[in-house]
Amino acid sequence: MERKEQIGKIVLDLGKYPGEDYYCDGAVEDELLRIVKNLSPVEYARVIEESCSWPVLYHLSPLRENIVDWIPMDKDCKVLEVGSGCGAITGALAAKAGSVTCVDLSKKRSMINAYRHSECDNVTIHVGNFKDIEPDLDRDYDFICLIGVFEYGQGYIGGETPYEDFLRILQAHLKEDGRIIIAIENKLGMKYFAGCKEDHLGTYFSSIENYPQGGGVRTFSKKGLEKIFAACGVKESHFYYPYPDYKFMTAVYSDEYLPGKGELTNNLRNFDRDRMQLFDEKYAFDSVAEDGYFPVFSNSYLAVLGKGFDTKYAKYSNDRAPEYRIRTEICRDASGKACVRKYPLCQEAQEHVRGMAAAYEGLKERYSGSKLEINKCELTEGDELFAEFEFVKGQPLSELLDGCLERKDTDGFHRYFKEYVERIGYNSEYPVADYDLIFANLLVDGDVWTLIDYEWTFGKPVETKELAFRAVYCYLLENDKRGQLELDRVLEMLEITEADAQQYREQEMDFQRFVTGNRLSMAQMRENIGYRVLQPVKWLDKYEDAESVNRVQIYEDTGAGYQEENSYFVKDAYEGEHYIKMELSVSGNVKMLRIDPAMDSCMVKVKELTFNGERVQLQNKKNLLINGRLIKSAEGEKGGFPSMVFPTTDPNINLVIEGLERKAENILYAELEVVRLPLEMATDMANAVKRII
Repeated sequence: MERKEQIGKIVLDLGKYPGEDYYCDGAVEDELLRIVKNLSPVEYARVIEESCSWPVLYHLSPLRENIVDWIPMDKDCKVLEVGSGCGAITGALAAKAGSVTCVDLSKKRSMINAYRHSECDNVTIHVGNFKDIEPDLDRDYDFICLIGVFEYGQGYIGGETPYEDFLRILQAHLKEDGRIIIAIENKLGMKYFAGCKEDHLGTYFSSIENYPQGGGVRTFSKKGLEKIFAACGVKESHFYYPYPDYKFMTAVYSDEYLPGKGELTNNLRNFDRDRMQLFDEKYAFDSVAEDGYFPVFSNSYLAVLGKGFDTKYAKYSNDRAPEYRIRTEICRDASGKACVRKYPLCQEAQEHVRGMAAAYEGLKERYSGSKLEINKCELTEGDELFAEFEFVKGQPLSELLDGCLERKDTDGFHRYFKEYVERIGYNSEYPVADYDLIFANLLVDGDVWTLIDYEWTFGKPVETKELAFRAVYCYLLENDKRGQLELDRVLEMLEITEADAQQYREQEMDFQRFVTGNRLSMAQMRENIGYRVLQPVKWLDKYEDAESVNRVQIYEDTGAGYQEENSYFVKDAYEGEHYIKMELSVSGNVKMLRIDPAMDSCMVKVKELTFNGERVQLQNKKNLLINGRLIKSAEGEKGGFPSMVFPTTDPNINLVIEGLERKAENILYAELEVVRLPLEMATDMANAVKRII
């Protein structure tokens, strides 16, 4: 029976809908439906920031569209989107293609999709089980998109070979030269080794361990995906590498253009749950990039079954104010030559892209006759607007400077820096300046230095020392290993005072607010959502520290006073980090016994103390001497044990044994609770106790 609903211009086909949603996130979906029914897409950014909610961010962030935005489609293309969910990428597909057919099991999610894209007249959403809907689907799609879907193949298809069967079914719906697009997490992604929980199961290391606990979701390594493709008779496939992952992709690499050292620095991807940080991923990525293993450890894959694309690399700058949102691509021009193109991501950004051609002309004039080349820019308008630049070969100045620091070649670093200042400072009174003359934007090839990116060029002069300070400031912020740089020497060379430096820092913050339109960055949103980054290395350091500090040392005075050489440490006295339980053998000639409960300032609560089975009365000051302050127990008059605070790193509790009933051999039993305190805090507490008691 044919059942259809219309939401705006979108058609919901409910002919195969079973009548209830078997998959639902409950109140979260109700909230999303309320948002998309009552607010326009331009308001989503504000709602995302205010909600501090992972589901709202995940489903409504425009960054979700990046994964398909760069893929070349035109209005002649037919697209099938399997598992369209709440429509995170449906809008991007609808804007690019002639028609989009969506399939999703959930009616509520499909309604969210329909309301947020209600103005799209080229989208149909089929609601129901894929196996029921599939026989009615067309068989001439140009693109079939599985974005975060292929890993659920077992649930979609079932059987012993669900993933292979899934692809075989989909292949039957492609036109002859069509493509299947799969975006999926890499089971061996760097983030999982570093301590992120597996995205679907929420458990540590489960994908690396090949899912020992089972479950209906599977991700794959690159080799694993290639085996599946081969089993399905796929003749041609290509891999692309979304970074940091496919969900919130800011850049995509290819086998023709892989990341270089220092490029992958945005790695804290724990929006939805706590994570560990076992190591710094940016340095691990540097290592695998240098050795050519990045494709093995990329956090996500975008696999294309069919012909690849001319685009070798794309980078998104859509976390900015609308008027500055662009996409940068490395691709091939009509002659097959590599080039760089910058596209506006929205109508508001068109003037920004047009301004790049004007910036080229102004900078070319300023630096004419200098030793700084300006990368040529040509503007193309028509069906598409973009600024095209030459693909320049060379090594980023930032890498050359890093090499100097790694070799501890301070003089070499400053020679490069001096050369940088001289080259960028040419004709400094000319009323054109590139504010973004950071080291990464300069490529060095022998004696040829080329400025490759100058989108933040202003029609006014800017002091060379200000441009150079900003370059150093950004350089240091990008990598904490650069902290060894002698900043004072740089400031002295530039004749920058501390007041100047503070002014430039404030200007930089103003500039960032100008660029972002005061919107929160993804890092800030991660902080606001509030999931933790747990660092086991710090726990280990704390444990090792505790091993050296949480020790109990015993001194015995037989009449000649305490002597270090006659003291001993009690083995295994600590049970855990804060509790001491010990039984000591004390000879009958011991007059005083000293217990050092820790090697640090602390607070001690006596829980139990007996001598030959008899409770030691610590209220009797004749039995106890300490180098701290005594805090009377709330049970003090009833024989309760006291607490003590020690404002010293050598705390000691002295028991007057000769005042107790002794035998030839005696047993002292003690239970103490010890809490270490900062020395300053312990001193304050001791002073307060002194006034009270």
